Amino acid sequence: MAGIIDKAKGFVADKIANVPVPDAAVNDVDLKQFNLDSLDLHAKIDVNNPYPCPIPICEIDYTLKSATRVIASGTIPDPGSLKAKEKTLLNVPVKVPYSIVMNLVRDIGRDWDIDYELAIGLKIDLPVVGNFTIPLSTKGEIKLPTVSEMIFGNKEEVVTHVDSKGKADH
Repeated sequence: MAGIIDKAKGFVADKIANVPVPDAAVNDVDLKQFNLDSLDLHAKIDVNNPYPCPIPICEIDYTLKSATRVIASGTIPDPGSLKAKEKTLLNVPVKVPYSIVMNLVRDIGRDWDIDYELAIGLKIDLPVVGNFTIPLSTKGEIKLPTVSEMIFGNKEEVVTHVDSKGKADH
């Protein structure tokens, strides 16, 4: 009897080990807004669902680090579902409070960018298997806008001269 139970356990373990799971990748991390309140980033994640039915996403956890310090973390509860047999694009908004950005001034002061590491846990509810977390991480740097870009807009739009009639040269 014990032999049959061991064979059944082995069979189930083999079947679960070979169950296809969705795969995911972080495509991009963009600076969306930088103002006196916060620094807003958006991480774009592509998730490929191999199943013929939608899969619910339970939650998305994220942690943003710079110079090994956690500068933002959070959880997005119930962000929706993965499309059946398709790639789903997920946007993960990350808000870094301005006070924390100013604490990073040593790193920013050298090259006017923030070196970062973003860790994301995408928790999904797989049929039969249950909750499953897809771990993702990416490293990079975010170039911050200069003070003149924040005030006047993009570099190409910066006013270089205003004549006596009030006409601006760009």
